[in-house]
Amino acid sequence: FPRLPLMMLLLLLTIAFPWEIIGGKEARPHSRPYMAFVSIETGINQRRKCGGFLIREDVVVTAAHCNCNLGNISVLLGAHNVKKEREWGRQKIWVRRRIPHPEFNDETGENDIMLLQLAQEARLSDQVQLIPLPRYGDKVKPRSVCSVAGWGLTSVIPGMDSNVLMEVDLEVMEDRVCSRRFPNKYKPGTMLCAGDQRGRKSSFKGDSGGPLVCGTVAQGIVSFGPKDASPPEVYTRVSQFIPWIKATMEHLQALDPLEFSSCP
Repeated sequence: FPRLPLMMLLLLLTIAFPWEIIGGKEARPHSRPYMAFVSIETGINQRRKCGGFLIREDVVVTAAHCNCNLGNISVLLGAHNVKKEREWGRQKIWVRRRIPHPEFNDETGENDIMLLQLAQEARLSDQVQLIPLPRYGDKVKPRSVCSVAGWGLTSVIPGMDSNVLMEVDLEVMEDRVCSRRFPNKYKPGTMLCAGDQRGRKSSFKGDSGGPLVCGTVAQGIVSFGPKDASPPEVYTRVSQFIPWIKATMEHLQALDPLEFSSCP
């Protein structure tokens, strides 16, 4: 049985590195109709992916670190299996403009939020819906159970990403937990701390930009986590950016609808 040692090795790697959505499950198809699959061109025949969420028919929110250096960005709405091209209700829309927060810091992860203006409005349906945003200054209480979803890696083993939407429940933690874990990066005012106390559940690479949903509201954005594969993870605190989001969307309405922009 020559394959047995490899199978055992994969099992050991899975057990040793819990920072992955192994503790999650496949989402019920279209139960999260606000989810957006963000595809970013990074070079010739090269792409990276992120998550996002629809807040207006023509605006998707994602993480600023999902921005690219060249090429185009598209979003896929209404999808469950992103490889299933004939899936009912899916809409692929190109991005007209990307607007990362002007004070985004790639080194510290501060202000990790970006708006994507779509080239055309999405058609709302059972498969495609908007998600509510919190009020400015809203706080999520520690120990609140929230959820995160995405098409990112399901294992630390390269290539073990998911074609179907996966979801996992996480617990909001005290700010001091992330302040200790990330002493030079975590900013309680604009970041949220969440994870699994037992270290078996997490968002992971490819889930960046997706929403941390508490109740029915998008309270966080998947931002960054520790490199040693242990919780907690850090999420952008959406409630602190409500004024910027509203002002930016108002400005978008006044822009030339035929203008397209590419990555800087």
